[in-house]
Amino acid sequence: MLHVLNVNSFLDFKTGGGTAERTFQMSRHLASAGVECTVLTIDTGLDGARISAMKPAVTVALPLLIRRFFVPIVSWNKLRNLVGSVDIIHLMGHWSLLNALVYIAARIENKPYVVCPAGALPIFGRSRLIKKLYNFIVGNALIRNASGWIAVTKAEFPHFEAYGIDTIKVTVIANGVSEEDFLSELSNQQFRRKYQLSGAPIILFMGRLNPIKGPDLLLQAFGTIHADIGDCQLVFAGPDEGMQEALIDLAKQYGVSERVHFLGFINGSDKAAAYKAARLLVVPSRQEAMSIVALEAGICGTAVMLTDQCGFSEIKTVDDRMEVQANVSGIAEGLKYILSPPVMIDNLAKSFRSLVLKKYTWDSIVINYIDLYKAILISNSKT
Repeated sequence: MLHVLNVNSFLDFKTGGGTAERTFQMSRHLASAGVECTVLTIDTGLDGARISAMKPAVTVALPLLIRRFFVPIVSWNKLRNLVGSVDIIHLMGHWSLLNALVYIAARIENKPYVVCPAGALPIFGRSRLIKKLYNFIVGNALIRNASGWIAVTKAEFPHFEAYGIDTIKVTVIANGVSEEDFLSELSNQQFRRKYQLSGAPIILFMGRLNPIKGPDLLLQAFGTIHADIGDCQLVFAGPDEGMQEALIDLAKQYGVSERVHFLGFINGSDKAAAYKAARLLVVPSRQEAMSIVALEAGICGTAVMLTDQCGFSEIKTVDDRMEVQANVSGIAEGLKYILSPPVMIDNLAKSFRSLVLKKYTWDSIVINYIDLYKAILISNSKT
């Protein structure tokens, strides 16, 4: 039986976001498909319910020694034994000490590994000097010495090229979604009452309040054209990473404070209910490998608009104006177009849901991983 070790510093969606969800879904579906799957992670934010939901995959969760840089407490011998016991390793993300440690162990144990940075390769945001040092010490070699390279979309090809990887070697495996994860116990009315929302149409932002996710772009766009889109309310659902106060001030400047709401992090049944209550999900990201929340909204039957930096241009096959430029004017124009005639947005939602069901469910996507792993192992056995 094929034995895969999946490595991601975070499995908790609140902390790890889309890459945590991708690892979680990939691991449980690999295990359900008959692959022996072990997941190595850090225990930050991880609870029994999350671990149980990933079964039959086995979880190895390490405690932290230094929280600021996510330095795990790990026995080197146990790590080598774990790496040595598997057939192939899957490293998710890039800027991770855990990934670096597993990479070193894999080289010593002569084990093949694949990398899936999921858009993380460019040096972006804070800690730029630390990231440059990480790449100098281990990151560049970690990418170049891999046996396989996985991109979430073709938009990542230039990222791999910057590390010296010929894109003909890169396999594209998209994000996926599981319909059974979005069965909500809350009705639309119950959800609105719980979070003190009015009956007005909801424009939803689902994600971290972080500059890379663009919540400020969405709020400015909403403030600019709110008079043109009826009584819509703007709802931000996601953990604050230092932007909420500035967003509240921005809403006051535009005079839309009463129409802007912050729910904080939500998950499970509440998250599903939020998607289903929303008229439109907007993903205003400045940079993203491929938006998982867009797939989640789609499977819930909700229309989506996202920027051209989200790595999901296929949404334009439904309607080319569902993808907009990653700036205030682009998002504002998109909102006015999509929220105009009500019948149109219902049609967009139905067509987008059909696309997601046809091409982006995990049951079909996980086969691509298994095929890649087997091809690498066969190739290595011949050398």
